[in-house]
Amino acid sequence: VRLVESGGGSVQTGGSLRLSCVGSGYTYSGVCMGWFRQAPGKEREGVAAIFTGDGSTYYHDSVKGRFTISQDKVKNTVYLQMNSLKPEDTAMYYCAADLPLGSVPMVSCGTWGDFGYWGQGTQVTVSS
Repeated sequence: VRLVESGGGSVQTGGSLRLSCVGSGYTYSGVCMGWFRQAPGKEREGVAAIFTGDGSTYYHDSVKGRFTISQDKVKNTVYLQMNSLKPEDTAMYYCAADLPLGSVPMVSCGTWGDFGYWGQGTQVTVSS
């Protein structure tokens, strides 16, 4: 399993960025893909997730209404559109995947702690 993120960068408060995550090495039709972030000195936190089977989405309260997670099944890519960015959104952002165990299909995303596959991360910096 390989996850490759792109799209990070530096923006001013109120700006926008779109992160992309291309997944490879798996062929399940329903998996949970997520975006996490970790700021210096803070614990990693789940930001948004999407169940690729039916497109159900999940968000951390701090980003609801500002961030949107979406997918392109053909390209096996998940996006995180981030609008109205704030300095507190500054962090390393990681793409993650939670895949089915054996032959049992997934029907939804589980908990933030279920993700077992990770990308290398992409830095997002928001200046005031």
